[in-house]
Amino acid sequence: MPRIRVLFLIDELAVTGGAEVFALGLATHLPAERFDRWLCSTRLADPGLHSTLVEAGVKHVHLDRRTKWDVHRFAPLPGLLRREKIDILHAHKFGSNVWGTLIGRAARVPIVLAHEQTWSYEGDPVRRLLDGQLIARLATRFIAVSSHDAERMSSVEGVPPEKIVTIPNAYVPRAETPDADLRAELGLESSTPLIGVVAILRPQKALSVLLKAHARVLDTVPDTHVAIAGDGECRRDLERLCGELGTADRVHFLGLRHDIDSILRSIDVAVISSDYEGTPLVAFECMANRTPLIATAVGGLPDIIDDGETGILVPPQDPAALADALSDLLSHPERRRRLAEGSATRLGEFTIDAIASRFAELYENLMEERGRR
Repeated sequence: MPRIRVLFLIDELAVTGGAEVFALGLATHLPAERFDRWLCSTRLADPGLHSTLVEAGVKHVHLDRRTKWDVHRFAPLPGLLRREKIDILHAHKFGSNVWGTLIGRAARVPIVLAHEQTWSYEGDPVRRLLDGQLIARLATRFIAVSSHDAERMSSVEGVPPEKIVTIPNAYVPRAETPDADLRAELGLESSTPLIGVVAILRPQKALSVLLKAHARVLDTVPDTHVAIAGDGECRRDLERLCGELGTADRVHFLGLRHDIDSILRSIDVAVISSDYEGTPLVAFECMANRTPLIATAVGGLPDIIDDGETGILVPPQDPAALADALSDLLSHPERRRRLAEGSATRLGEFTIDAIASRFAELYENLMEERGRR
């Protein structure tokens, strides 16, 4: 039987965001004996990751768009799709979903998939219109990463429920880095209580809620520190808030880091304080590193965390509830250990091999359906 030809379309070939990490992981872990795999990046491509694709037998094409207005850079894509007889075009994220469905249909690709990581589903009527009336009409299926996102796609954007397929993101192991002593790096005693965050510093992550919660925690667990790995547009505002709260000497902005596993193993508790999420990869990384996690009960997090068993869920935008949960875990190491061990047992459901198998089954079922039609 000939291999199914799949082309993944995404803005950036990078490891700076969850969608990019997942797309790279899916392309490299889809079974090579059943699928001929391509990845097309449109705006940025890390040369090191190009080598990763080539080593995994994935063909890589880069269109070198400099801005979102460089539409002419898509010109080679229709010819590639037709010349290589691509069976499935699988686009990732909103921009690629728009262009992927338009170009895929124009090039007569048999199956076109749009993959939405997540968004707020609020405040952008143009995006809702394009999702519901353009992408949903042209795509064969619309992939949601959580049951919450699937419901919002249908109820808010008007995407037909029969077109939506829910498959979560996956744990994609990072390149190994040497273990480091984060407390020693920060000049802290080995017994210092340490809360950790790994995130792009953007409004969605609501890190101001964590900083306010941390100020409350100091009343019950003195000398607790926070380490924030990541960078982004909100960093200056967050640093300013630390000054206003009087906690600047206990909050450490680490910037972009590549030793995320080492950081997660160094901290006592990890936190996701987001206003909305899909299925954030850092939650799986906490499972893999046996790091207890407190997260807001948003998006796909309730799908992967059993509250009180494999992690703690708190309401969004509630510093008091987050502070209570943090104080409790920081004061009870045995409970931290139990939560970490419980979460590790669930990781098998979300490995990249397990999720790639689900996509392989979806691709083959869609090809079979098309053949019957």
